Amino acid sequence: LLDFQLAHARARDAVHFPLDARSLHSEIESAGLSALILNTAARDRAEYLRRPDLGRRLSPHSHAQLQGIAGAYDVVFIVADGLSALAVHRHGVPLLRQTVAGLDPGAWRIAPVVIVAQGRVAAADEIGFTLGAALAVILIGERPGLSSPDSVGVYLTWSPRPGRTDAERNCISNIRPEGLSVGAAAAL
Repeated sequence: LLDFQLAHARARDAVHFPLDARSLHSEIESAGLSALILNTAARDRAEYLRRPDLGRRLSPHSHAQLQGIAGAYDVVFIVADGLSALAVHRHGVPLLRQTVAGLDPGAWRIAPVVIVAQGRVAAADEIGFTLGAALAVILIGERPGLSSPDSVGVYLTWSPRPGRTDAERNCISNIRPEGLSVGAAAAL
């Protein structure tokens, strides 16, 4: 019973763990990538949890910021808290670093990395579409389970645009030391 209660508490804490977008921004830029911080239409964590629809679209201010850097990109990487900012803080930047290192820099036009607070998977559709990216890749904290409060999922969407369904995405799930390692996920 105590083991169950501890696992349940860890899962609940992961859902409410706040995203430190500034520290992620610093880590990403230290890895040699440019980054920007955006917000969804959800004003805070409570609203995000009650209204999933608001986590799927950007705030008007964030949307305007993206329009200012739109171009013809091959890929945009997005890092979002999802339902476990803890997961993103533990595994997001190492996964991003290894994934980008595996790309031929002369062959890929990479948009600035977008860090999204209160983000859901579908936020990548608006981001990719607005930037003009051929591919949107979102690294997001997955719903915590009793044995996995820090699992990252990666969703890839070709030709992103608002209205895409989950059936139009590819997913790599359970990225964490006890699941699929960062190295193995980056190689996929």
